[in-house]
Amino acid sequence: MAASFLTRARFSIIDWLLAQDPAFSRLRMGARVTLTMLLSIGLLIAFHTLVLPLPPISYGLAIILSIEGGVAVRDRKPRDQLITRLLGCLASLCAVGVAAILEDNRYVSDVVFLGVILLATLARVYGPRGFAIGMFAFTSYFIGAYLRPSFADLPLAALGPIVAVAIGHVVRTWLITDDRRRDLLQSLIGIQGRVNTILIKLAVLSAAREWSPADRRELQHLEERLKDVAMTAEGFLPRPADGAIDAGQERIAAMATAIFDVHLAAEGAVVIGLESLPPFSLVHAVLEQDSETVEGFERLHTGDTPADESVRALTWLHKARLTLSAMIEEGRRDQFRSLQQEMDNAPAAAPIDFSLKNPVVRAALQITIASAIAMVCGLMLSRDRWFWAVLTAFLVFTNAKSRGDAALRAVQRSIGTLLGIGMGLALATLLGGHMLWLTVFATLGVFFAFYSLQVSYAVMTFFVSITLCLVYGLIGTLTTEVLILRVEETLIGAAAGTLVSFLVFPASTRSTLDGALDRWYSALRALLVAAKDGQGGFRMVELSSELDAAYREVTTAARPFGTSWSVVTKPGKIRQTLAIFLASTYWARTFARSHVVAGESSAGMATAVETALVKLDAAKARRSECFFAGMQERAQPSRHLPVFKDGARLGVDMVATMLDRLYPKA
Repeated sequence: MAASFLTRARFSIIDWLLAQDPAFSRLRMGARVTLTMLLSIGLLIAFHTLVLPLPPISYGLAIILSIEGGVAVRDRKPRDQLITRLLGCLASLCAVGVAAILEDNRYVSDVVFLGVILLATLARVYGPRGFAIGMFAFTSYFIGAYLRPSFADLPLAALGPIVAVAIGHVVRTWLITDDRRRDLLQSLIGIQGRVNTILIKLAVLSAAREWSPADRRELQHLEERLKDVAMTAEGFLPRPADGAIDAGQERIAAMATAIFDVHLAAEGAVVIGLESLPPFSLVHAVLEQDSETVEGFERLHTGDTPADESVRALTWLHKARLTLSAMIEEGRRDQFRSLQQEMDNAPAAAPIDFSLKNPVVRAALQITIASAIAMVCGLMLSRDRWFWAVLTAFLVFTNAKSRGDAALRAVQRSIGTLLGIGMGLALATLLGGHMLWLTVFATLGVFFAFYSLQVSYAVMTFFVSITLCLVYGLIGTLTTEVLILRVEETLIGAAAGTLVSFLVFPASTRSTLDGALDRWYSALRALLVAAKDGQGGFRMVELSSELDAAYREVTTAARPFGTSWSVVTKPGKIRQTLAIFLASTYWARTFARSHVVAGESSAGMATAVETALVKLDAAKARRSECFFAGMQERAQPSRHLPVFKDGARLGVDMVATMLDRLYPKA
């Protein structure tokens, strides 16, 4: 019994990990950071042993820049990555040099530290490269002020950043490489596998002609895993600077919609299939991609009975799978060569704006003020360990998407630190004196911390805290007093970040998002009303373009809730909701084109448009709530399969379907 439970638990964990990381991109990030750190430290130890002894600052800089080089450097081309690393190395050397020069003037050094924080966060105005260079400078000054190198240590201290930058570039360029087109292909294959698993389960139930509540839960679980993989795949598509996909980019928008469509079709097959189990032979035909058999079932089931709708649900899934299979074949054939330029090219840089209208500038001021508060309170607690309070305030606030998110991340960091220190203390005590095992577990802690970077902020903090405890054990400075002080400084920094997020520049970006959504809904309403009134083709095309522009405005307004420079971002509600608006825009444009070609409206079409307008008004009344609604509300979607599947009627039915998905009924 116990063995069976452990086996199920193991497979469940593996299944969850594969759903979260179908292309192994997070695995590569964790491995890349860990390998860079090990090689850099190993090379410095060899130099220390064979050539000259190195000061601690050399190792500190090598460790911290190995991390930043793997996480913060986000250029797509190796040449651009190298330029960013070299500029970051220069910023690191300057920062640690200033810290060393000001070591004898601690109060001046503290004030300068705040200046470094302000400049490092303001650098984000220049995009991903500015973010990376700012992080190099901030962390280097942090380590310099913490380890207090002398001016004489600086020549040898420079070896740390230089080695970390060189090793990091070699590891990322030649050893553990990134390839967005390869990752996209692997994610699409992952989607295909997840859909096949759902179909196999449906086939089993169809053969038995019955199902239990446990079967329903299993299918819902499989659908949730499919959602995770689909969102990961959509994230590998090339995006502009704001992180959203433009509905006007036909090729990329079509791929994004195809990914979304196969997920929606699979969900429909589950929801409607459980109302009326489809024929086993139909499910088998869908699995085998037997279009002739599927079309035969479609011709025989044109009514509105539950059995007919179940057949149509499987037919829709069949067509969506065919589109997905074609995309996979393209990827296998030429690795999505048609997307190579978009994949390789950096997104267009946003305009440089240092005014307070820019949320990046406001965030820089907020982070600096939060760091100042954390510094003052941390100094009251400890002259030597106050840096942890500043670091916590910096990271909590940097990664916050909203005021509520800042508070949540503060809690997550505090809990992760507390639990990690408890576990780390237990491990360090158990492994005390065993240097090899302490090193092994510290290395594993680094790997799991950065493997979980984009999955859970709390989990990452948990593993980082364990690693720090083990490192303290390695260097012989692990004491209960130090760990308690670490928790206290973390709580101070978390409180400072949360306080500032609510009191300094507290204007909510939701009002901007609400305004953008109002304009999108108005544009969609104008398009639907124009079709109902029989307006000309040119007017329909014009309104379709206005809807595209309104969608772009929505993505821009939603950007502060999932900013591109945030290093700990799990793709979730924001991007998922934007995908629904993208699909709505896509189907509205499809409707407009088909309506222009048809040239006339039927009574059924007018009814369908009226239905869509009713759903539009209901969704518009709730404004931006759809971006922040609890995931539980989305967990039990209502039936959403359109009955009619032809031309303009398909488009308007799918618009209504997408609007339904913003607030599905439980």
